[in-house]
Formats: sequence, structure tokens, C-alpha cells
Amino acid sequence: QVQLVESGGGLVQPGESLRLSCKASGIDFRIHNLAWHRQAPGAQRELVAIMTGRKAEYADSVKGRFTVTRDNTAATLDLQMNSLKPEDTAVYYCHIVDLNFWGQGTQVTVSS
Repeated sequence: QVQLVESGGGLVQPGESLRLSCKASGIDFRIHNLAWHRQAPGAQRELVAIMTGRKAEYADSVKGRFTVTRDNTAATLDLQMNSLKPEDTAVYYCHIVDLNFWGQGTQVTVSS
């Protein structure tokens, strides 16, 4: 069965970095479009970054600070988040776009 397991969340101060990782199993990872979304308290879930094949696109709010990468051999989708801001605080979800399958989420909190 399909599984997505996110890791790497935590509490950091503004300006610091975090790297999230999403490990997939039960699918042919190479053929799927993948994304990271986030949901802040009281807000709707929003797209952060999406990889269509090897092409990455980002939400305007994270451009230049976040980088998404995929490793088809390891079946992982990573999100490197630099220069974090308090408004980046959210639960971050890994998403297999064409299967509409979601991970359980990992909490990122940016606070001084």
C-alpha cells in the first residue's frame, strides 16, 4: 500500500533553516508529480512547492528561500527551508498530486 512519511519538522528561530523529508513507499516514485503543502492554524491548506518531473515551481511567499528536490532512487522528496519567518509556521504535508494521496504532516514552528 502507498505510504508517505514526513520528517524533519521542529521549532526554530526566525532566520534559521530546516530540511523536511518525505519518504514514499508502495509506488513507482519516478512517475508521479509531487508537492509540499502547508496549513497554518485557522487557514486553508496552501501549495508551497510542486515538482512536475524535474521541474520545480514555488509559491511566491517562499521563492528564493525554499528549495524542493527529489531522489527517485531513494523515493524521497525534500524541502530545504532557509531564512524561515514566523509566517512559515504550519503543518507541512507531502502530496502525491496525481494520486491525491497525503502524508500525515510534520509541524514547523518559527518563533523567537
